[in-house]
Amino acid sequence: MTVAHPSARSAPVSGAETSSAKAHTISSADEIVASFAEADHQTASLEGYTFEDWLSLVFFWLMTALVCLQFITRYILNDSVSWTEELAVYCLIVVVFVGSAACVRRSRHIQVNFLYRYLPKPLGKLCSALVDLLQIAFFCYVAWLFSRYALAVNNEPMTTIQWNKSHVYWLAFAGMLLMALRSLQTTYMHWRQGYSALTRPEAYD
Repeated sequence: MTVAHPSARSAPVSGAETSSAKAHTISSADEIVASFAEADHQTASLEGYTFEDWLSLVFFWLMTALVCLQFITRYILNDSVSWTEELAVYCLIVVVFVGSAACVRRSRHIQVNFLYRYLPKPLGKLCSALVDLLQIAFFCYVAWLFSRYALAVNNEPMTTIQWNKSHVYWLAFAGMLLMALRSLQTTYMHWRQGYSALTRPEAYD
C-alpha cells in the first residue's frame, strides 16, 4: 500500500474560490455576447476607401482565384496549369505596391517613434518633417527605377504565356508613384495639423 506524501496532495479548493471562478467565466461570456450585440448595431461605411484600396482588392481576389485554380489542377486533376503560378506572383506584386499606397495614406507603415518621446517638441517636429521629405524623395526615386526597368523589359513576353511582362512593372511603377503622391498629401496634412504619427502616435490608433 502506497501512501502519498502530504506535500503531493493538492490543496483543497474553497467554495469562495469556486464561486469567484464561475463568476469570472460568466462575466467573460457576458462581455463576449455584449460585443456581438454592439457589433450588430454598427453600420458598415465605405467612405474611408479610395482607388488604391479597390484596385488592390481586385488583384487580391484574382490572385486567390489563380492559387485555387492551381491547387485544383495540380492536386485534384493531376494536370497542373502552369501559367496560374506566374500570374499569381504578378498579382501579388500589384497588391503589394498598390496596397502600400493605402498604407502611406493612413500612416500605417512601420515607424520608429521611440526617440521622439525624449526630443523637445520643436526638434521632434523638425525631424518628423525631414522624415516626410526623405520619404517623398525615396518613393520618387524608386518609381524612377521601376520606370527604367519597365522600359528595359518592354515587349518581353512572360515565361508561360505571351503577355508583355512590362505591364506588370508599369503597375508597380504606378503604385510607387501613388505612394509618392500620398506621401505629399500626408506631409501637407502633418504640416497643417502640427503633428504626425511619429510625434503623436496615439492620434493614429
